[in-house]
Amino acid sequence: MHDPLSHWENVYASKAADAVSWYEPHAQRSLALIAVTGVARDAAIIDVGGGASTLVDDLLDRGYRALTVLDVSAAALRTAQARLGMRARAVRWIEADLLTAELPRHTFDVWHDRAVFHFLTDAADRRRYVAQVTSSVRRGGHVIVATFADDGPTQCSGLPVARYTAEALHAQFGAGFDLVDAVRSEHRTPSGAVQRFVHCRLRLTGAPRHR
Repeated sequence: MHDPLSHWENVYASKAADAVSWYEPHAQRSLALIAVTGVARDAAIIDVGGGASTLVDDLLDRGYRALTVLDVSAAALRTAQARLGMRARAVRWIEADLLTAELPRHTFDVWHDRAVFHFLTDAADRRRYVAQVTSSVRRGGHVIVATFADDGPTQCSGLPVARYTAEALHAQFGAGFDLVDAVRSEHRTPSGAVQRFVHCRLRLTGAPRHR
């Protein structure tokens, strides 16, 4: 079992933020999926595993003002904060392992994840993830999760990953979530490799999960 903190701190200490395989100058697909939710500019949005992603910059540019970024890596968060400068004060930063973080209950209108779920190769960890979502997202809130597609990579950053179709990803969340939207995309890494993703937008209905 790898230590997530040590692994990701080492990654961000050894590579520039724009050299990691998941880097993209602008998270266009994520921005579009957040925009289509129609949430107000004061809606509470959390980017889990946000690291040094520029998504927070672009959300601030678009007027969203209740933003939270969570990541296990302090180095990643420092990179994002340094890039934002004074604007970083407008964001809530949480340095924590998502699976054990103490998150506010029924608070977030939008949960966004492009970086965490496909690394959860253990079923118990996936259940803990879904429990965190169910606890911290408002009823009727939006859950946007991107993972490697079923024909995507089998490893990332030296770690094994799980791959999903939209239907398989939805099944991980269960009956308490409606699948509203699903799209596939291709991400070209800084080294030129192509990675296939699936992006799902779910809605938390609050119905009991299937066991």
